[in-house]
Amino acid sequence: MDIILETSAVFFSALLSATLIPATSEAVLIATVLNGNTNIWILALIATFGNTAGAIINWAVGTFLSGLSKKSWFPMNNKIIIKAEDHFKKYGVWSLLFSWLPIIGDPLTLVAGYLKVPFWIFCVLVFIGKAARYFFIVQFFSGSSHS
Repeated sequence: MDIILETSAVFFSALLSATLIPATSEAVLIATVLNGNTNIWILALIATFGNTAGAIINWAVGTFLSGLSKKSWFPMNNKIIIKAEDHFKKYGVWSLLFSWLPIIGDPLTLVAGYLKVPFWIFCVLVFIGKAARYFFIVQFFSGSSHS
């Protein structure tokens, strides 16, 4: 597979998997690592940027929704919003380091936007958490034969 195609596939699969759209980036990343044509550390970085970009989309949606929450037609139940706020406030912005986790990670980034977590704090914490995950994956699946 062409390197540009491989890295694009890694980036866009990571981006989609970080949104509320059900997708997985690990399979694409692992297949690309096992293919061996691209530097694994570059692949991890590309996956991290893609996944962080997807989380930023969630943050932006959450920010947009927060401006609509007082409208009578707003589709989310106020009790659900309060519960999400309480959970996020209990663990604080540091919980964004776990935005890579399946099931809870994507809604966590949406709630961060809804609660107006400052953008740069959001980006740094999300990037660190997602980078740790992807760098672990590429190291695990590459063995010690790649640099």
